[in-house]
Amino acid sequence: MLCIVPTPVGNLEDMTPRGVRMLAEADFIACEDTRTSMPLLRRYGISKPLIAYHAFNEKGKTEALVERLLRGEKGALISDAGTPGISDPGYELIRRCIDEGVEMTALPGPTAFVPALILSGLPPYPFLFYGFLPDKQGERERAILSVASVPWTLLFYVSPHKAEKHLLHLCALLGDRRAALVREISKIYEEARRGVLSALAESVRGGVKGELVLVVEGSSGERGPSAELPEWRERAAALASEGVSSKEVVKIVSEEYSVPKNEVKSFLFQESGGNQ
Repeated sequence: MLCIVPTPVGNLEDMTPRGVRMLAEADFIACEDTRTSMPLLRRYGISKPLIAYHAFNEKGKTEALVERLLRGEKGALISDAGTPGISDPGYELIRRCIDEGVEMTALPGPTAFVPALILSGLPPYPFLFYGFLPDKQGERERAILSVASVPWTLLFYVSPHKAEKHLLHLCALLGDRRAALVREISKIYEEARRGVLSALAESVRGGVKGELVLVVEGSSGERGPSAELPEWRERAAALASEGVSSKEVVKIVSEEYSVPKNEVKSFLFQESGGNQ
């Protein structure tokens, strides 16, 4: 049997009694990082064999874990924080267990995007959880455009050192929508920064620390920047390649295409690799 056990995203007191019991009853615990999991297990007096199971060894380790489960052992699957499989390792093992008929149970428990959604003040349902956006700009652009017309509240996980770049990219493609950047959920320095995307990008320009969840309002259904995107972007890129200053490009494009100046600035920032 495999038990998927969510672990606290911040405060260790968020661990449920049932989760503690399932970990204590397991023959082994597959965890994302043994160093991260040890403090939690010590807190609850649990001493069980730990098996590192992370993004870099997931495919190789899955079969060995399934074999142990098929022999009748009871295993527990945890990640560094939150629910395994939600932007964390776990999906491969879960799929293989289903294929092999291994009994499973998934405990309800902590996951970062639900508290962030509630704290954002944006409509809590329906919503679309995307997870982390791609690192490569072209892939990230396609990902953002794929959800640009979705009328539901959008949720993304954001790495602290990529926060400004990703916020500006979202602003350039979606328009300056209302949003909330929620950090350090369930920890001492928990906060929710609310505003529009451009303002949130400005708020992290000097850097930001902690785990971040970005909540963005859905499409209003009105014609926006994403609908005119190819034409005004092409014009802006052409002007910039001719040596026209960024300030002048912003002025020209915003007047010709009625695109907000901050969106043109965001696009030019992305095109320059963030070096403007």
